[in-house]
Order: sequence, then structure tokens, then C-alpha cells
Amino acid sequence: MGAVMRFLRAAGRLWLVPVVLVAWEVATRMAEDIFFPPPTTIAARMHELWFSGPAQQLWLTEGALDNIPTSLGRIFAGWLLAGVIGTALGIMLGRSERFSQFVDPLIQFGRAIPPPALLPFFLALFAVGAQMQIATIVFGIIWPILLNAGDGARHVDRLHLETAAAFGLSRGQRLTRVILPSAMPKIFAGLRLSLSLALILMVISELVGSTNGIGFQLLDAQRSYDYPGVWGSIVLLGVLGYLLNAAFLAAERRILSWHRTANQTT
Repeated sequence: MGAVMRFLRAAGRLWLVPVVLVAWEVATRMAEDIFFPPPTTIAARMHELWFSGPAQQLWLTEGALDNIPTSLGRIFAGWLLAGVIGTALGIMLGRSERFSQFVDPLIQFGRAIPPPALLPFFLALFAVGAQMQIATIVFGIIWPILLNAGDGARHVDRLHLETAAAFGLSRGQRLTRVILPSAMPKIFAGLRLSLSLALILMVISELVGSTNGIGFQLLDAQRSYDYPGVWGSIVLLGVLGYLLNAAFLAAERRILSWHRTANQTT
């Protein structure tokens, strides 16, 4: 019974999707514009490009195996690296007012620069390859992580810190047992925002300097006037973004379950 109710709730939330697809199909078939193919044509092209492989490859084509994991690897590498660096710097900024005042002009300057504007610099520094793409992703997404981590560390409950000091906890113990747990909701908010930005920057970096990946495949389809392939790549990126966000929210609910429980009991 519970499973049936969950299915009905999910179906109730997704009712708009088939409505939009039907409207899209009707409108594009009436318009007969080669630049805007119908969803059925896009789906057929996506199947041909990525999902028509042998069963032992989970029906993935060679193109899918060459490009999709490569792009996901760049996203996760850049996201994880930015997460570690941004969280560490953010905690330092949040707990040291002097350090925060000293580096704040640099932070404001850096976050104001559009990451695509630095692509020529990263190309000259790393040449074409994964390093250039990961550097672009890290530079573009580190700011929300850094600022959220700093804000979370700055607003730790003073009573918690005083209690930790009264119990004689060392600086490292206060960091791991008090400051980080208190800042974790803010850190996760920055990580979630940065994950969507990482997907965008992955595509941009692959459009400019890459020989594989989803962005490269999108550009190749555009150069070949394969408009269903272009739209198929766009749809694939949208689906990946949705799945990444859903997976992150599921992990966040599990990891931060203690935080919601604590709020409910206070």
C-alpha cells in the first residue's frame, strides 16, 4: 500500500512532463522547422547515438561509452577538488576575521570574473585536455562552496564552542566535532549549487577545447547539421543534471538526517 501511494504521489508530480512533450510534438510537427525537430525524432536519434549498443554493454554504444563517462569524470573531478579546497578555505575565512578581511578583495575580484573568459588562459597554461577542463570547472564553482562554508563556520553557536572549550577539546577536535557539523548544512547548500554549475562549465570547456565528451559531441552534431543530434545532446545534459541533483539530495538527506532530528528536538 505504501509503495502504491509513493507511486501515485510521484505520478502526480510528473503529470506536466507528458503534457509538455505532447504540446512540443504537435507544435514542432505543425511548424516543420528543421532547427526544431519533434521529440520523437530527437528520441530516435538519441537511441541511435547512445542506446543502440549490444546487451553486454548495457545497450550503450561506443559513442556513449567514450563520451558520457569522460564528461562525468571531469564534472566529479572538478567538483570534488573545488569542494575540498573551497570548504577548507571557507572554514579558515569563517573562523578568522583578520584572514577574511585580508583576502576578501581577492575573493570578490575572482568571483566577479566569468569563468569562460579565462578559457584562453587555461588553454595556454594546460593546453587542450582534461587539466584545462577541470581547472575551468574548479575556478567557476569554488566560490559558492567557499562563501557558504565561510558563512556556516562564522555562525557556529557560541554556546557549543564554550562547551567544547570547557571540556578541554583541542583545536582539531573543536573543528571536527563542533565547527564542521554546525557548518555542514551551509556547505551542502554550496555543494549543491556548484554541482549544477559544474555541468554547465563542463559543456563550455568541451565546446572550446576537447576531442571527446558530451559538449564535443554536441558541437560535432552542430557542425554536421545534425539538429536532432544537437537537441539529443541538450536533452541528455538536462537528464544528467536532474539525476545528479536527485542523487545529491538523497545523499544530503541521509548525511544530514542528524541535523533535522536535532532541530526537531530543540
